[in-house]
This record gives sequence, structure tokens and C-alpha cells, in this order.
Amino acid sequence: MDKILRIPFEQISTSNLIVDAIYEGGTAKNLGSEVLSKILRVGNSGGFRKCMKRSGDGKRTNEEAYVCIYSSGEEIEWRDELDRTLGRFTYWGDNRKAGNPLLKTKFGGNMFLEKTFSRLSIGDRKHVAPVFVFQKYCGRDMIFCGVAVPGDRRINPQDALVSVWAQNNEGRYQNYKSTFTILDIPQIDRRWLADLEAGNGYNSQYAPSVWKKWVDKCEYKPLIIEKNPIRYRKANEQLPVPGSLEYQMLDTLIDYFDDPFAFEACACKIAQIMDSNIVSIETTRATRDGGRDAIGKYRVGTEANGIELEFALEAKRYKMNNSVGVKETSRLISRIKHRQFGIFVTTSYVADQAYKEIIEDEHPIVVISGRDIVEILLGAGVGSVEHLRDWLKANF
Repeated sequence: MDKILRIPFEQISTSNLIVDAIYEGGTAKNLGSEVLSKILRVGNSGGFRKCMKRSGDGKRTNEEAYVCIYSSGEEIEWRDELDRTLGRFTYWGDNRKAGNPLLKTKFGGNMFLEKTFSRLSIGDRKHVAPVFVFQKYCGRDMIFCGVAVPGDRRINPQDALVSVWAQNNEGRYQNYKSTFTILDIPQIDRRWLADLEAGNGYNSQYAPSVWKKWVDKCEYKPLIIEKNPIRYRKANEQLPVPGSLEYQMLDTLIDYFDDPFAFEACACKIAQIMDSNIVSIETTRATRDGGRDAIGKYRVGTEANGIELEFALEAKRYKMNNSVGVKETSRLISRIKHRQFGIFVTTSYVADQAYKEIIEDEHPIVVISGRDIVEILLGAGVGSVEHLRDWLKANF
């Protein structure tokens, strides 16, 4: 965004929905300052909120007119992700309680996901309610991210909605992981919201043409923002915030491995969790590793017609205050052969000079830092220090 557009609280109930605009919250210290219920005709709490259609007599029906999904970014185990370079929104459902059935949630988010993706699978897109995605900006302020529809043209339909198991201190439970596409619709005329509520969203003169093409032809046109040139990450971007759950988990993982060589197997496991296209990976002998702690193969394509690329992995179990320097990264870089790439896994961070060299010289190296490790584990359902200890004991 070159210039941030801000909509004052007094105007948010009459303003159109503009992608990347910030909708300011009020100053009162109660729900009267809440934003989303003023912009849309939805409730004033929860990350998943519905507006139901009205019948001719004005009564609410059991059919969603539209849905609002709000992501605070503060959920550690279930962190929603908006990838603006792909126009893809990954949303975790609303079952977060051990022992609770997958579909029995307070606001009915998982039930909505199941119904929505079921309709998508049978081609009943006219009855799929559009989703308006918002993210927390600062305080009560919200930023509008766009209009989302279920699915993504670049993934298999069966992968767009999957149930996953997670565990916390109270036990195991299931939740949904869903994939949406943010459509290329820069602005929504709020009169469309009224027509959606009245059950006339498709025939409305204010209905976005991109959305109607999706309804008619299942044509996905994602809102894609050109990716900025790759830059190296600073230390604080590679490490979790001190005192946070992520920090405690990383500290636990570091302490678990007294022998730095023992961490190599864990680094291999982390890489495989990160990307399922890694089809094989084996650690090398500690005394003859040739600058590589592990060697693996990465598949591009399917099993029947794909190709496999070789890669080398280097692992460094360091304390968080001990950076990885040029000496360590150069060791891996020098061992990468033609048509290979490298993965560098460290429990700490890569120092500025070493990271700059990787980026500016365009070395094909993927850096997995301490913060990345924890986020990969959280995404795999390892959501607490206790669960991490159990995972480590079970695998190493």
C-alpha cells in the first residue's frame, strides 16, 4: 500500500468496503466502539459472524446472506494466514476445545465450512454465501482484506477443506483447515450487502462481476499483490518474542538435545512437516558429511510423471543468542551441486551478513530459523510445551 486509507468511526456504517482500507474503532470503552457490527449486519463478538437472509415479511431465515471472518492474528495454535502474493486465505475453524465435537461450536463456524465446501463440490455455488475477511490492525481498528470464496484453482479440491487433529493440555480434538480465494474485487458497494440480505445478491446491479463469474463458471480470479523483492530477515523476525509460548517451546526444544548431532534428525523431520513434497531425507555420517547433515529428494509433479530434485540440509542447534554466521552458511553453499538446493535449519537465527550473502548472491537456500521451527510445529498441531515434550520423546 502506497498510502493507507483510513475510514473514521463515524463513517464506517455508510462507507463502502475498500480493500486494504482501515476502519477505525470508536473511543468508548465498551462494545459501542466495536467496528464489524457497524460495517456489516453481524454480531459484535467472535471471529466468525453471520448475517442471515430476510424473507419477504422481513423475518430472518436459516440461510446465510454473507459471512464475516475476523482474524486477530493472536491465536497461536490456529493462526489464520492471508497470502497476498497468491490471493489465498487459510482459515482455521472454530473448534478449539478438547472433547468437543467437530461441528458443535458456539458460532457454527465449522458447520458453515462443511456446508459451504459441500455446496462447492456439487456445483451449487449460487447458495454459497460470500465471505468478507477482516484482520485486526491496531486496537479496535480493522483492515478489510477482501471478498473470499471457497477453494483455490491451484490446489486439489479435496485439499480445500480438511479436518486435523490437535492436542492441548486437556486432550485431543478435531478442527477444520479451509482454503479460500480472495477475489480480485477492490471495492464493494455496500448496497450489495443490503441486496444480499434481501436474498437478491446474485441479481443485484451492485454484485461484483468477478464474483458472478465465479458463481456461473467457478472461475477464480484472485486478488494478487506483486511480491516485494526478497529481503533478508532481521534477528527479531527469525526468533519468537521473549516470554511467549513460542519462545518457551523453542527453548524446550533446544534443551532437549544435549548432543548437537542428535538435532539433525529433528531438523529433517521439521523440513518434512514444512513441505510434504520432500519424499525422502537421510542424515549423513557425522564424520563424513561433506558439509551436509542430510541429503534428500524433493518431488515436483505426481508420482507417475514427476521429477525428483536433490537437496542438502544443514542443521545447527544453537542457543537463541548465538547467531549463524558466514562460516556455517558458506559450508552448505559450497557443497550444493548443480541443480540442487539447500535447506538450513537452525534453532537460532542467521546473522545479517550471512543472510545478505544468501539473498543478494541468489543462492538456492531455504532458511528455517527458530521462529519458523515453532510455527511449523504449531501448524502441525503441536500446540503446547507439554505436547512438544511428548512429540520429542515419541520421535527422537
